[in-house]
Amino acid sequence: MRRHARVAAFLAVVASLLVGRSAYAQAIDLSGVWAPIMHEDAPERAAGPEVGDYLGLPITDAVRMRADAWDASLLTLPEHQCKPHPSTYGFRGVGNLRIWTDVDDATQQLIKINTQIQWMEQKREIWMDGRPHPPAFAAHTWQGFSTGQFRQGQLIVNTTHLKAGWVRRNGLVLSDKATMEDRFLRHGDYITHVYLIQDPYYLSEPLIKTSGFRLTNQVAVQPYPCESVEEVDRAQGIVPHHLPGQNPYLREFSERFKLPFEATRGGAETAMPEYGRKIAAEAKSRPASR
Repeated sequence: MRRHARVAAFLAVVASLLVGRSAYAQAIDLSGVWAPIMHEDAPERAAGPEVGDYLGLPITDAVRMRADAWDASLLTLPEHQCKPHPSTYGFRGVGNLRIWTDVDDATQQLIKINTQIQWMEQKREIWMDGRPHPPAFAAHTWQGFSTGQFRQGQLIVNTTHLKAGWVRRNGLVLSDKATMEDRFLRHGDYITHVYLIQDPYYLSEPLIKTSGFRLTNQVAVQPYPCESVEEVDRAQGIVPHHLPGQNPYLREFSERFKLPFEATRGGAETAMPEYGRKIAAEAKSRPASR
């Protein structure tokens, strides 16, 4: 009987170790400094998108109207010069990404994963200790409140409590009700980052984007101090904008690339291959101009 009890106890210990090992094997080590790979959507992410280019984005009429009123001179206002990218956009921006972990000294359990993106020193905390998200009335921040878990060999993160941000740097904004799920998948020296953003006001359906990073031999990222200045001499209280129907730049994108203007207005439909065929068919059916 004692022998059976010892065997049972031994098997229980082995089973617990195997379960722990199996759970641990699902975790991935993302630590290090990673350089962004800008091959995907490079013109949009580096130099910046064209005014009026809303192609392929599942936007609503409300945010389309807001974007039509946007003027790039807004970024010269002191209060806009040093804003960091929100976490809904930061991973698609420029600057190296550093990732490191915080571990409890007593238990050696993972508490959180930290990320820092060089541009404007965007710092994000991803809590891994099972804590709940704060109540709805809690403060919203640029990076939001994030909790994560390892599942099927990837880090899955859910983020709430975000400040109003943006999805494309030409006036297409997000409301402060937006939420995000993002995933980190490591393949050797590469990370694929996938995010899924939902916004009840400005997105008609979830927006999904991906970005890539490559491991570097650096151990830190450079600091990015920023100090706002008066770039333009303008009267106090003036905020650059365009009134409805008075933005003279909206058609430049469609005219430069010979695209139907209605196609550049965005919407979920414009992301589908069928939409391209629809536009082509409509163009063929129009009578030739004389």
